This record gives sequence, structure tokens and C-alpha cells, in this order.
Amino acid sequence: MRTRGAPPFRAEHIGSLLRPERLIAARRRLGAGEIGRDELAAIEDEAILGAVRLQEAAGFAVVTDGEFRRHSYHGYFYSRLGDITIDAMPAVEARGSEGRGLQPAARIGSRIAWRDAAHVDDFMRLKSITRAMPKITIPGPCALHFRGGDAAVTASAYDDVDAFWSDIVDAFRRELAALALAGCRYVQIDETAFAKFGDPQVQAALKARGDDWDRLIDRYIDVTNRVTRGFPDLSIGMHLCRGNRGGRWHAEGSYDAVAERLFNQLDIGSFFLEYDSPRAGDFTPLRFVPRHKSVVLGLVTTKRSALEDIDELGRRVADASRFVDLDRLGVSPQCGFASVETGNPITFEAQEAKLRLVVDLARLIWGTN
Repeated sequence: MRTRGAPPFRAEHIGSLLRPERLIAARRRLGAGEIGRDELAAIEDEAILGAVRLQEAAGFAVVTDGEFRRHSYHGYFYSRLGDITIDAMPAVEARGSEGRGLQPAARIGSRIAWRDAAHVDDFMRLKSITRAMPKITIPGPCALHFRGGDAAVTASAYDDVDAFWSDIVDAFRRELAALALAGCRYVQIDETAFAKFGDPQVQAALKARGDDWDRLIDRYIDVTNRVTRGFPDLSIGMHLCRGNRGGRWHAEGSYDAVAERLFNQLDIGSFFLEYDSPRAGDFTPLRFVPRHKSVVLGLVTTKRSALEDIDELGRRVADASRFVDLDRLGVSPQCGFASVETGNPITFEAQEAKLRLVVDLARLIWGTN
């Protein structure tokens, strides 16, 4: 059974929130040379305070900074590790268009190296403005490779793929160590690759570039375990989804292809799983979740403004509890509201309503958030 006040919570929020227009405009003005970084930082601070108050008012016991200092949920971090681009888009896609989107590509122009903490200041800021538990979200260590493969690794920066993985592990461990030393106790890793392995189109694309997708699962599990093991003071969860860019998605298919290995071999205590649409499959893969691990069901979509029915969501939680004890479940949106700063095609009013819905659902089922 979970300890009261310890993560994961019954009601969770995955991370990103819609950026206020003033913040988006400030980034444009910075790019145009009209303001300096200090002025942008002040506007970010103001927006983050508003994001925290929004989450507190909705009733969450855990808060994020909305990822308001980032252009995307992972590009900001990888760019700090060297001449790295993870968000290169093959084509421009309109915000709000529906259906399968194009998978962004990676370019690795230098060796990976951790230079300074990317998130300690974010954590300290959150800690100073809320009594709720701060949650820091970081990208997954395998995302860069998933979007480029060995070919991207060895194109210019590396002769040896094993050296690349060693550098990745070192960089991520240094970041986690810095957070733990600063007093951070809750980290969410956003590693979407695992949720995409069940898609035949993704499997075919990986095969075409020379990757055995089944063996790649084992490699990614090994790398992630090398990153996360040995941090007893950190509660580390992993979020999985199938793409969340302006309302579009990158993959479909159940968790069956990865479930048994993912839940049992990965040294992660809690999983935040996308479950807002039939693209994610049913709950039967949850039968592989061991009894000492928790699952947060991402039942509320961030891709559309229409509000879900709380009674139907309750029935879905009951369905999932056939495979994972109710005491080891929680609820959340399926992803953030703005994995990239332009955000999903959803209104601010709908975002707030969905956040409140998650908390109301948790209280309805468990009597607590």
C-alpha cells in the first residue's frame, strides 16, 4: 500500500501546460532582440507562479512548472548536452490537425557531455512557491537514439555506439544526482519509445534503418536501468505515450509488445500510461505489473477540449483494477497539454476543467487526491 503523501499520487499531472500568450510573445521578442534573457526569465517566473496556483486550485498534491522554460519537453535538455537536435521535423504540420504525425528526427553533431544541472534551479523555484510536492520531468535517455538510430550516432560524433550509450548514462546520472543533492524527491522520465514498439509501422521503420525492434527493447531497458539505479532518495516514475504534438500522434498499438519486460525488468516503481483512446489497446497488458509497482492511468485526453464523463472514467478504472489492485492505481491526463510550446488544440478553460476532473475522479474513487 502507498504511504500517504508519497508519490505517485492518486491524481497526477504529466507535466506541460498551455503557455500563456505573454510568454510565447516574450520568446519571440527575445529571438528578435527586443528583450534580454533577464526580462524573459521574469516573465517565465510570473507564468510559472500562475501555473502552480492553477494546479493547487484544482486540488493537486503534486505540481510541475508547466515546462514553461522549454521549447519542447526534451529538446531543451538534449541541446544542453552538446550539438544535439532531437526535434528536427521532416515537414511542417499544422497545429490542430488530426491523425498520425511525422516522427521528429535526431541529429548528433558532437559527443554527449553533462556540463551543469538543467533542472536544479527549476526545482528550487518550485519548492519556494508551493507547499505541494514538486515533480521534475525529464526526457528519457533513449529518446535521442530512437529518433536516429545507430546511423545518427555514428554519422559524425561517434565511431562506437557503446561510447555514445556510456556518455548518455553518465549525463543522465549526473543530472539525477544534482537533483537529489538539491533535495528533489520526485522525478518523472518521459520515455515515449516504449509505447511505440507495438506499432507495425514503427517496427517496419526501425527494421528499414537496420534496427531489430525486439532487441532494441532490451537495450533501452538496460540503458534506463543503468541511469536510474542507485538513487534511493528519488521516487522515479516513467511516462509513456504515442506522440503528443499539436494534437497529432506518432504511433498506435497496445503495450503487449513490451509489457512483460517493461514492467518486470525495468527498475522503475511507477508507470504513467497513455490510455485515452483505442490506439492504446485495452488493459490486459497490466496483468504483467508486479505487486510492488504502481500504474497511473492516463484516461483524460489533452488533444481535444471535450470533457470526459466522470462516471465512464470511473468504470474504466474499475476495468483496469481487474489486472492491478485499485490501491496501486492513480489517474491523470494521457500526456501534457503542450509537449511543444505551441501547445495542443485545446482551450485554457478546457485545460483547467480537465485538471479538476482528474482530481474529482481520484476523490470519487479513493476519497483522496
